[in-house]
Amino acid sequence: MSDFFDSNAVFTVSSLTSLIKNVVENISPQSVQLEGEISNYRPSTSGHVYFTLKDSGAQISAVLFRSSAARLDFLPKDGMKVLCTGKLTVYAARGNYQIVVSSMKISGTGNILQMIEERKKRFAAEGLFDRNRKKPLPMFPQKVGIVTSPTGAALRDILQISRRRNNSVSIIIFPALVQGETAPASIAEQIETANKFKMCDILIVGRGGGSLEDLLPFSDEKVVRSVANSEIPVVSAVGHEIDWALSDFAADERAPTPSAAAELVFPQKSDILNSIEGYKSEMIFALKSKVEHIKVLLKAYSRENLELQFRNIEQPLLSRFENAKAALAENILRKISDARLFIGRCVEILEASSPQAIFSRGYAMVRDKESGKIIRSGKDTAPGKEIEILPASGKLTATVNFIADE
Repeated sequence: MSDFFDSNAVFTVSSLTSLIKNVVENISPQSVQLEGEISNYRPSTSGHVYFTLKDSGAQISAVLFRSSAARLDFLPKDGMKVLCTGKLTVYAARGNYQIVVSSMKISGTGNILQMIEERKKRFAAEGLFDRNRKKPLPMFPQKVGIVTSPTGAALRDILQISRRRNNSVSIIIFPALVQGETAPASIAEQIETANKFKMCDILIVGRGGGSLEDLLPFSDEKVVRSVANSEIPVVSAVGHEIDWALSDFAADERAPTPSAAAELVFPQKSDILNSIEGYKSEMIFALKSKVEHIKVLLKAYSRENLELQFRNIEQPLLSRFENAKAALAENILRKISDARLFIGRCVEILEASSPQAIFSRGYAMVRDKESGKIIRSGKDTAPGKEIEILPASGKLTATVNFIADE
């Protein structure tokens, strides 16, 4: 340090801080990795994040700028153990040294579970795990896609079971890395490729068992979103029965193992053929029964039966017709008889009311001889007038001599 400091030199605060800044930043011109526990975590409105990184013996200020914070796949919080990558700097305004973090990930297995749980909550809040997003699996797929390692035991198990259950189904293998930092991008890319070209009816996405770190790619955000957004139904088959990944929740169906996924996806060919034979036998029996029933019905429509049925229908109608005809003739005769009686009575009334009949009863008609006008009262004539008297027969002529008052 004697190379930097002269015992007789007098520094200003700024010059001393600048000297220290150069020393600190020259110690590590490249990035350093720093592990510690988050404390005093403070996100700002600008998007930058400020916190303290500490262990049992010391602490250091840390800043995570907005662009780097946006790339985090978990939500940091106080007490979380993390591994940070960044550069050491000195903040001269306060005389603090700090680390500017460029990337950060959770450190330790327990913290991995915590990170996955944080992601799970975030994805669930977005609705990526909702039941209404789930698509039904096809009962009889013609093409099955498998996204997994081409050299892994999971693929061998799936192929073995598929050959045993149904060798008529085509299989398309989408080789992908299933472990390591590049695995999530590889898995997501293959899922998206299968969807882009509509290459299969259903996808199995998974791998065999492994440690928590080995299975971590299937809980990566890229993979989870690719599974959730897949238009092709997806079966997630990660690890053994006790293992799980976030892709299990995003998939349309979860299988405890790759072998179980094959049992689920590939229909048993022998069962299908047996079912078809059973349906065929039932259909033949039903058709034969129907034909026999129709034959029985057709017997009722033979010529003799039809004629008998027609006669049975015709006879009551003919009987009703004859009865109606007789009743009509009787009514006509009765109407004629009633009309004759009525006409006879009218004739009698008319004959009794005729002038000749009246005259025959002693009445006569009187009229003026000259004008022929009928005389109905003494006022219609005068003394000296000649009149004619018309009795029932003959005619009398007389002269009016006297008209008496009424």
